[in-house]
Amino acid sequence: MEGISGAGMFPNLAGQHAEYLEIALKAYRNEDRENSMMSPMASGLTGEDITDISAYYSSLKGK
Repeated sequence: MEGISGAGMFPNLAGQHAEYLEIALKAYRNEDRENSMMSPMASGLTGEDITDISAYYSSLKGK
């Protein structure tokens, strides 16, 4: 929830640029970028969901 990964193989989302997160989430949703964990989670997101999620994680303090 705080955007800090508990495992080194996963990136921290906290503090990422909102634009980057939006591009990545849209790519997962649209199947332009595939990942067995992210693609299914992003598939049901609306554009507004993606904007809100991206704004939230970019507002958090990253490590």
